Amino acid sequence: MTAHVASWKKEAVTNLTKRISKSKVVGVIDVNGVPAPAFQTMRTSLRGKAEIVMLKNTLLKIALKDAAKDRKGVEKLVENVDGQCAIVTSNLNPFKLFRQLDATKTKMPARGGEVSPDDIEIKAGETPFKPGPIVGELQKAGLPAAIEHGKVVIKKDKVLVKKGDKITREVALVLSKLEIFPLTVGLDLHAAFEDGMVYGRDVLAVDDVEILNRVKRAASGALNLSVYIAYPTKLSMRPMLAKAHMNALNLAVNANIANKETVKMMLAKANAQMLSLASKVPAALDDELKGALSNAPKPPPPGEGGSGKPEAKKEEKKEEKVSEEEAAAGLSALFG
Repeated sequence: MTAHVASWKKEAVTNLTKRISKSKVVGVIDVNGVPAPAFQTMRTSLRGKAEIVMLKNTLLKIALKDAAKDRKGVEKLVENVDGQCAIVTSNLNPFKLFRQLDATKTKMPARGGEVSPDDIEIKAGETPFKPGPIVGELQKAGLPAAIEHGKVVIKKDKVLVKKGDKITREVALVLSKLEIFPLTVGLDLHAAFEDGMVYGRDVLAVDDVEILNRVKRAASGALNLSVYIAYPTKLSMRPMLAKAHMNALNLAVNANIANKETVKMMLAKANAQMLSLASKVPAALDDELKGALSNAPKPPPPGEGGSGKPEAKKEEKKEEKVSEEEAAAGLSALFG
């Protein structure tokens, strides 16, 4: 004898199997605790980016296993089907899909009976409530409330609920009145499948901004290193030539080699040396030298406390900026 299976279940599994087989990315999401109205709003916000199918876990597992006939490896998602789950299909890559789903999360008030995800601490201070029955409600919830100078105050900091403990109905009512929403609800991606590989939440939950900054820092560091060791590449050639040009100018000036680029520097250097020497023998100077010496820029006096004179601003060294395109290709371009 074979068990009778409702036709709608067969049709639902068949449709989901086809969707899984054709979609670029398939994921298992947790929808536990998401109210129905909020779920519909989230589903609408994802329209055109991802499709969500909710069925009983047994039917979800059957669809994944059936789809594995055409997409080898997708059956690995079965072990992530646990609790109140749904299947999400999308053409976004797993990381973009994770961010899209993570953006659906929002804070919600507790109703009582939920497990607190974090410590819920109420700070001491005034409350927005007027004296009345609210004082008894706060005290019943465990808060050290009192009336002072005609205002309801919390007399000291209080951890009302510890992480992992259940939020009682009395506490939930007080938290709502204090406009404290301890619960975060949304679509949580457990795992995603793409090109034969399953990506777990621990891999998907990365800070893309931080990763990009690390790549930029690595590319910048590699560029600096290649210039320092004189390793020529497409990116390092320009700063290397600039460095070589400055070294050549410095050498030419110090070696008194005159050309159209160094002659102005050499004359300026000679003039500064002449003025320095003239300042040592002021009595032997003619009027022209005295005038030149008096008009010469004087070095800033040593800093004195309370003088009120602004300190000379140090010219900041400009760092070589690395664009996102250069950062993405920097390391391979430098040492590839």
